[in-house]
Amino acid sequence: MNIYEQLQAVEDRYEELGELLSDPEVVADTKRFMALSREEADSRDTVAVYRDYKRTLRDIDDAQELIKEAADDPDLLDMAKEELKEARSAKEDYEEKLKVLLLPKDPNDNKNIILEIRGAAGGDEAALFAGDLLAMYQKYAENQGWKFEVMELSVNGVGGIKEVIAMISGQAVYSKLKYESGAHRVQRVPVTESQGRVHTSTATVLVMPEIEEVEYDIDPKDLRIDIYHASGAGGQNVNKVATAVRIVHIPTNIKVEMQEERTQQKNRDKAMKIIRARVADHFAQIAQNEQDAERKSTIGTGDRSERIRTYNFPQNRVTDHRIGLTLQKLDSILSGKLDEIIDALILFDQTQKLEALQQK
Repeated sequence: MNIYEQLQAVEDRYEELGELLSDPEVVADTKRFMALSREEADSRDTVAVYRDYKRTLRDIDDAQELIKEAADDPDLLDMAKEELKEARSAKEDYEEKLKVLLLPKDPNDNKNIILEIRGAAGGDEAALFAGDLLAMYQKYAENQGWKFEVMELSVNGVGGIKEVIAMISGQAVYSKLKYESGAHRVQRVPVTESQGRVHTSTATVLVMPEIEEVEYDIDPKDLRIDIYHASGAGGQNVNKVATAVRIVHIPTNIKVEMQEERTQQKNRDKAMKIIRARVADHFAQIAQNEQDAERKSTIGTGDRSERIRTYNFPQNRVTDHRIGLTLQKLDSILSGKLDEIIDALILFDQTQKLEALQQK
C-alpha cells in the first residue's frame, strides 16, 4: 500500500469512527467507546492535513488549467503561475507533515501522566535538586495549561525532596514529557559547602502514562490492601482515624503508600491510580527489554538509570546527552521553559523513526 492509499484508508476509517461514536450501542459500551474515541483523536490531525493536501492538489490542477487558458492574457498568466508556485510549495510542506503523521503512534501520547521524582546520589544536595526539578515541571505544566497535582510528598530535614509523586493532567501530556525518564545530574556548589567546591549529585525522574481501570484490569486477588493510621504533623485525623492506605501488588511486590488525603477512600483511589500505572509500566518495560534492537533505536525508553541530562550551574548550561544538545540557558529551563529541549527530542525521535521506515 503506497502513502496515498494509506492516507485514504485513514480518512475512510475516520469517517467510519464518526458514525460508530454516535451509535447508542457503542456509547453504552464504555471500554469500546473510549478506545474508538482515542482512535478518532489519534487520526484527527492526519485527516485534517490530508484533506488540505487533496485541496492543494486540486489547486495545482486548477492553476495548470488556467495557465493553458491564459496564454493571451499576460496578467492572468502571471497570476496563474504564481498560484501554481504557491500550491506546489504547499504540496511539499504537506507531504513532509504527512510522512511524520503516518509514523506509528505511541498509544499513550494523549494520556495524562504520573510523575515520580526522587533524590538519588548526593544526599541533601540531591534532595534539594529533586525539589528544583519538581518546580521546573510545575512551571512547565502551568505554561502548557495543564493541571498539576502533588499526590504524595516526602521531604528531608533541609527542605529537599526524598520522593514526590504527582499527576499531570491535560492535552497530550505524555507525548511531551515521556522523554524525561532517567537520571538528571546537577553540578553546582551546595549551600552546605564552605569551600566553594562544585559537587555532582543526581535525581531520578520517572514518567508513566495514567492507566484507566477499563484499560488495565488488576486481579483483586493479586493485591494486598492495608489500612493504617496516618503519621506526621497535620490535622485532626492523624493517629485518630485509620485513613492511610498501603497497596501491594503481590506478583511484582510493587508497593504504594498514600496518606495525603483525609479520607481512606480518597487515599485508596489515588493509590490505585499509582499502582495501576506502576504495574503496567513494569510489564511494558519487560516487553520492551525483549525487543532490544528496537529499544536502542529510540530515546526515552532505555535504562531508567541512564544519565540523560546534566544541569551545570557555574556555566548556566544544560546538556541533553541523548541528542548532544547543549543550551546556555539553565536559569530559563529551570523556570519551566522546556520547549526547546522537548521539541528537539521529539524531532530527533521522529527522524530516527523515519530513517528506520525507509530502511525497511
